[in-house]
Amino acid sequence: MALTRLLAFRCSLPPLLQPRYKGPRCGIRRGQLRLSMPVAAAAASQSLSSAAAPADDTPSRSRQMMARLEQGSVVVAGRELLARAPPNVTLSPAGDATSAAFLGARAAAPSSRHVFSVGTLARFKIWWMVPATGAGAAAVPAETQMLLLESRSEAAGSSAAEGSAVYALMLPVLDGGFRASLQGSPEDELLFCFESGDPEVQTMEAVDAVFINSGDNPFKLLKESIKTLCTIKGTFSHIEDKEIPENLDWFGWCTWDAFYKDVNPTGIEEGLQSLREGGAPPRFLIIDDGWQETVDEFKEVDETLREQTMFAHRLADLKENHKFRGETYKNIGDLVKKIKEKHGVKYVYLWHALLGYWGGVLATSDAMKKYNPKLLYPVQSPGNVANLRDIAMDSLEKFGVGVIDPAKIYDFYNDQHSYLSMMGVDGVKVDVQNLLETLGQGFGGRVAITQKYQHALEESIAQNFKGNNLICCMSHNSDSIFSALKSAVARASEDFMPREPTFQTLHIASVAFNSLLLGEVFVPDWDMFHSKHESAEFHGAARALSGGGVYVSDKPGVHDFSVLEKLVLPDGSILRAKHAGRPTRDCLFNDPVINGKSLLKIWNLNNFSGIIGVFNCQGAGQWVWPVKETACVPTTISITGHLSPSDVESLDDISDDNWNGETAVYAFNSCSLSRLQKHENLEVSLSTMACEIYTISPIKVFSEAVQFAPIGLINMFNSGGALDDVTSSADSSGIVIHIKCRGPGRFGAFSAIRPELCRVDGHEVQFSHIEDGLLAFDIPHNSPHVNLSNIEILYRPS
Repeated sequence: MALTRLLAFRCSLPPLLQPRYKGPRCGIRRGQLRLSMPVAAAAASQSLSSAAAPADDTPSRSRQMMARLEQGSVVVAGRELLARAPPNVTLSPAGDATSAAFLGARAAAPSSRHVFSVGTLARFKIWWMVPATGAGAAAVPAETQMLLLESRSEAAGSSAAEGSAVYALMLPVLDGGFRASLQGSPEDELLFCFESGDPEVQTMEAVDAVFINSGDNPFKLLKESIKTLCTIKGTFSHIEDKEIPENLDWFGWCTWDAFYKDVNPTGIEEGLQSLREGGAPPRFLIIDDGWQETVDEFKEVDETLREQTMFAHRLADLKENHKFRGETYKNIGDLVKKIKEKHGVKYVYLWHALLGYWGGVLATSDAMKKYNPKLLYPVQSPGNVANLRDIAMDSLEKFGVGVIDPAKIYDFYNDQHSYLSMMGVDGVKVDVQNLLETLGQGFGGRVAITQKYQHALEESIAQNFKGNNLICCMSHNSDSIFSALKSAVARASEDFMPREPTFQTLHIASVAFNSLLLGEVFVPDWDMFHSKHESAEFHGAARALSGGGVYVSDKPGVHDFSVLEKLVLPDGSILRAKHAGRPTRDCLFNDPVINGKSLLKIWNLNNFSGIIGVFNCQGAGQWVWPVKETACVPTTISITGHLSPSDVESLDDISDDNWNGETAVYAFNSCSLSRLQKHENLEVSLSTMACEIYTISPIKVFSEAVQFAPIGLINMFNSGGALDDVTSSADSSGIVIHIKCRGPGRFGAFSAIRPELCRVDGHEVQFSHIEDGLLAFDIPHNSPHVNLSNIEILYRPS
């Protein structure tokens, strides 16, 4: 017997850009052309076919792990992945990776778009997390960009959960000028689509179209697979090989939800001042849409067509519009200089679209003629329109896009960015990136034009800004992901929608699951949120363990500093975790939004501890694809689940070599401390839209006498993110544990025995030590410029 479950990532049109959202500021923002949303399924299979031979019959471990095509079956890790593969399906090795291969296929005639069958998923009953039920491969939606499968062998008398797991990964990738994606057929076959986006770019054969690999750890499998693909393809880089922008370590503010397009210098100053005066000074600012010189060519159209034209406005000039020029500020540089000097902002980013603006550039503008722009009309892939329609694309298909000649695109970016750099701007957020996939005709196809624009953008960033200061947005198609050589930060999902109460839980689930794939190529940006909002604690806790930036979009004066003080230190820095926050292994194949029984657990690591956020996303919303006939009616659901230190992957990596598996587990909201072995469980009960954050610190024995585990700043969501160093010394007078910790704040640690005294920066401080082992004391606020304190905890020999 075996249990096989499937997780898929689909690239879809944005669920929240439907016609029911009226007006330019009704939560529409800019939207996403594609949102790579997770789709999951789980089912029991009767068996996995005779292709899965016993380990004893396999000549070697490498032979067992090798992907191979045998008698019409694609076998990975000794288990059948695909059955009844047609004879035109091919399988070729993927570099030096013994378990990896590329799936391809041959056609009878050349074409710019092929849809190949690769067989059936062996006996799967698929249940989609976004958001419907289905049976077999027929339920795999068009534009699926990742499939992760789990197969567990059930030994006699044991549960499936106890069986050994093998994970198989399928990644449709870029192959020359073509881009692959997965989809199902009504005949229950798994297909891959292979398309160029240009009728003149044709082929008969897909060679390296779908990457497949397998392993016993899904997170290591993803990391190793992406690194292998980076080496083989050479078109993109793993996140570990990229320069990470420094602004990610500082609290930020974005103007979008505060002002939308009405952003202006006065409002910007008011927002910065109100946050600074409240104790959460932004050191990072995004001036979003609304600063550019754009033209509405359709302002005279009938009022009934106004909504259709809202995305067709075009860029007319590279410089700022009239709101940022005048008596107070002669240009945007004056504003940037003032807010840096007066408000202590370190990094200022400006927003622009990849093609200049939503509708591209104005071809008749004197400032744009040098870039040889043409008015072109987007053509969407059939796979794209098979999912959700998008009002932005509807608008652009009707009114066209002013597209810059790819041969001139570097000049355009360089001119734009060199001007902004001269104005003191530090970087840019570049939006509407996936639009390029619809404009490949006549330019060599969607992959070719995407790579031309993407690499020109990255070169301009390197030329004009320090620190790789770029945020990619609306860039979830694989054309963009697998063309990101230098880009290091990308938005992880659709926008935070403050006016959409049923979207809040979907947002958290989406960013966490999307980070599985995105987190290997980018630092996922989980987007801004409002600190004064019914979901502020929910979003704030998630941002704290996201591994990405933390920034809000509050209106000036509308803040909840009781939320912000758990995220931001007085100097404006944040406690950022080491990796991308991702669902725990036992959550990968469960629906955290609508199955009514599953909690969402998200894990990450700090230097000396792990962190797990547990979120109840049930009852507050529903997945928006396929479109439901009835709207969601939010309900409150209380759910009880379990948490274990073993939910934190790679906890051994931050532990002592002699660690015995025992941990101290600190719950942020309940302020409780538990002592658990690595594989023990802790029960957690949450109601809808509630969450709890757990810091998990391996207990170390110092000098064979003191059991101790640092927690960090227990007044902060990510307590362990404050720890910079932990060492010890011992002599005849006693044992001293030395800790470098950021602050100020309330320091906490597990200590099995009461210490003699505690010192902070050489000064003895009062401390508490209670029965459960929680040692706590305050780190005082010394200087806004020095936030690293030296802690000494002294134990006398007994």
